[in-house]
Amino acid sequence: MTLSRRGFIQITGAGLAASSLGALGFAAAGPALADSMRPFKLTHTTETRNTCTYCSVACGILIYSLGDRSLNATSNIMHIEGDPDHPVNRGTLCPKGAALLDIVHAPTRLKVPKYRAPGSNEFKPVSWDFALGRIAALMKQDRDANFIAKNAAGTTVNRWLSTGMLAASASSSETAYLTWKVARSFGMLVFDNQARV
Repeated sequence: MTLSRRGFIQITGAGLAASSLGALGFAAAGPALADSMRPFKLTHTTETRNTCTYCSVACGILIYSLGDRSLNATSNIMHIEGDPDHPVNRGTLCPKGAALLDIVHAPTRLKVPKYRAPGSNEFKPVSWDFALGRIAALMKQDRDANFIAKNAAGTTVNRWLSTGMLAASASSSETAYLTWKVARSFGMLVFDNQARV
């Protein structure tokens, strides 16, 4: 093997640099750096697929939460990002969707239904059973009072014009179809979907 003067200087220079770093205490820098790396923050989280709560696009999101999902444990949502496998958004999110984590942890976010009694000036938290029962009772009362079975000509029309429904857009086509069938079975003519608004 023939070694030129330039090659000899390069080899000896590299050897000198390597031995100097070791002599100055940098030999353990590589392992120390590897030990100091913090683990990936989503390593011990639970991934849940969901749909963004905004607008009619219905982007897919991935929600990452900490907690062991045991009976009395409370999970804490720590990260939300776009779902790269979702056919609508392919992992991208608009500014509102990207800010979902802030909305989840906002102190002003409603977590229970609230009810303001007639004559009262404040909303009080109530149970879901009370809220849904109250809505159902008021709908029944209004339908009984305003249902039109026949028009002036005597033709059966089965209309309920005093109540309407605005459906959510972040649902599947099958869910939207079933919602439409339920609203029409009540006799509602005023019915729309957020996707059109």
